[in-house]
Amino acid sequence: MVALSAPVDIAFEPLPAPAVCDQARLSRDARFDGLFFTAVRSTGIYCRPVCPAPTPRRENVSYYRHAAAAEAAGYRPCLRCRPELAPGDGTWRRGDTTVARALKLIEEGALVDAPVASLAERLNLGERQLRRLFVDRLGAAPLGVHGTRRLLFAKQLLTETAMPITDVAMAAGFGSLRRFNTAFKDAYRMAPRELRQRPREAMGETLVLRLGYRPPYDLPAMLEFLRGRSLPGVEVVDSHGYARVLAPEGPGAAAGWLRVGAWPGGEHALRLELHGTSPARLLPVVNRLRRMFDLDADPLAIGDALSADRRLRPLLHARPGLRLPSGWDGFEIAVRAVLGQQVSVAAARTLATRLAHRFGTPLATSPAEGLTHLFPTPADLAEADLAAIGLTRARADTVRTVAAAVLDGRVDFHAERTLQDFTGRWVDLRGIGPWTAQYIAMRALGHPDAFPAEDLVLQKTLAGGGTRLTAKTLSARAEAWRPWRAYAVIHLWRQASLAAPAPRQSRSRTST
Repeated sequence: MVALSAPVDIAFEPLPAPAVCDQARLSRDARFDGLFFTAVRSTGIYCRPVCPAPTPRRENVSYYRHAAAAEAAGYRPCLRCRPELAPGDGTWRRGDTTVARALKLIEEGALVDAPVASLAERLNLGERQLRRLFVDRLGAAPLGVHGTRRLLFAKQLLTETAMPITDVAMAAGFGSLRRFNTAFKDAYRMAPRELRQRPREAMGETLVLRLGYRPPYDLPAMLEFLRGRSLPGVEVVDSHGYARVLAPEGPGAAAGWLRVGAWPGGEHALRLELHGTSPARLLPVVNRLRRMFDLDADPLAIGDALSADRRLRPLLHARPGLRLPSGWDGFEIAVRAVLGQQVSVAAARTLATRLAHRFGTPLATSPAEGLTHLFPTPADLAEADLAAIGLTRARADTVRTVAAAVLDGRVDFHAERTLQDFTGRWVDLRGIGPWTAQYIAMRALGHPDAFPAEDLVLQKTLAGGGTRLTAKTLSARAEAWRPWRAYAVIHLWRQASLAAPAPRQSRSRTST
């Protein structure tokens, strides 16, 4: 029997070892869901490792790193295990590698109305070089990855919702129903309507979707983290889920809202409810939530890397499903990071709530209980008189500086930025130091290797015994945790919060 372990480093090996794939497939190991796909030559179908269908003979099986690679080889997605529900491969989608940054740009729609050459230019590469990287690493070209992503999302909407097929085409990023029908038939050898073999009730204004993840996943810990920092009026977090107001999609339009919680029955998925959201907005919302709730992380790879440290090993053992909580909006996280400098969690939350209610947009009608305001935009804060909410002059100046810098493009949250490039732009702003820049990278981008070495809580927690490490010593210690340093931060912060739950004052805060 082959021992299952973390998948090999895909920077050098395109797939987990064949014996590991075999065992994961035969045991239907959900920890490998989305890390590879099983294609069956005798049926022309590709499946997830967790597919409940009868196990095919080994000689009929081929393994692919990415769904797009299986489709490029001529296979169709299984209607039973539904590859569209598999979590993404977070090892490729996160971090600073060229392929990771390209995948993030594709998720943001970089190839919807632009050629591959434009994507390559944003990454400072030649088009042929980018194509070669994708084929070598993922087994499919960028356009293939983009096309598979759109079609699988459309397949999920056709299967799970009552959306009209025209709206499904729009939600998946197709410019016309004709183009969608042609692409769907060419790829899956069936018309979109054939997936709807039974009548469906009218959709109404509520849409429910599955957001799959790879276990283990500690949703209670995620909600606890978000609840302690939630902004009344803008979001509502309880032990069962997270709700948030969505900005209106045009003048005179009503605000929408969403709620995320556990999928019933113990399925490895979150349940997303969307209210008052147009088809064109669905995929961006899903992408944001997947990042925010860290649904594409690979706990095996992260645990394998971090558990080599004896200090972290018991924390990983106690909380193997702990994930990296991001925020809904980058600018909101940046402002809250500034407000949280040198104050407690509770004080930072109070200041952020005052700011949201004073300078944000009040909703004419609350779309759901507890949701009354939109968080301020950069334009709302660029020249705002922030002394009225109790900010010091220096802190108010920094908030206005951040707002102005976002407006004029000196800083941004673009997916093509490396961690060094991103944090370097932020520390160039007056009032933003390395801790704040790294914190923003961790919470706004969900960057897995962001590391606020100046954090006082980290310095004390890792040192123990009432002492503290210097930022230089802490950074040196954390080199062995790359490229998952942000996950080590979350584990250490959680240990500190459990050991001393009372609000703390510090020069550099960890928890705005």
